[in-house]
Amino acid sequence: MKPHAAAVVLASGSGTRVGAEVNKVYLPLAGRRLVSWSLGAFARTPGIGVLVLVARPQDQGLVEWVLDREVDGAVEVVYGGRSRQESELRALRHLSERIDDGTVDAVLLHDAARPLVSPELIAAVLQAARRHGGALPGLTADDIISVEPGNGSLEVLPPGTAIRAQTPQAFHARPLIEAYEEAARQGFEGTDTSSVMEQFSTVPTHWVAGEHENFKVTYAHDLLLAEKVVASGKYRR
Repeated sequence: MKPHAAAVVLASGSGTRVGAEVNKVYLPLAGRRLVSWSLGAFARTPGIGVLVLVARPQDQGLVEWVLDREVDGAVEVVYGGRSRQESELRALRHLSERIDDGTVDAVLLHDAARPLVSPELIAAVLQAARRHGGALPGLTADDIISVEPGNGSLEVLPPGTAIRAQTPQAFHARPLIEAYEEAARQGFEGTDTSSVMEQFSTVPTHWVAGEHENFKVTYAHDLLLAEKVVASGKYRR
């Protein structure tokens, strides 16, 4: 079988800051549940051969409802752990046999709370990861400043030297799972996928220009903004 990429959509957080009783990724967005938007985008992206949804055990009924009614094609379900990183590791272990035999040669990890990621951005990140070893999308952040350790003095970073990282973040599969296993052995908790790779791998991470529509739904007003983006036609379905 020709090698292909696996996409992992992470939906095992609680999302309490949005103010809903249900996990926010199962809230409605323009007639569909939030999580089904990103699952659909990955399903439409060429080169994605495996689609994995990482969910909470208590959301099993919601998962089955969404996959049955709103998602076309096969989705493999893995139940997450106590942290984002543990959930990612469980997904990688689920894929480990296919990574070992070379069937899955790249893995993309994406937050379900970023529902409006486009297939074009997914494809660009995957292409860059295949070429460089790893890739992530991001938007330039010229308003970020650094703090000098010890004395707390502030330093404005030169324009174009800082980005606001988005997902999906993609890497060659074997060094990715090796880095996560090593992080687990050492008890290291990174801030995102790329931070784990930076700590435990020599694989470089390439920056791809992100999309403004690929924002994270964290609060209730973010969901309203997503509704407006879909209604305006700015989201590239």
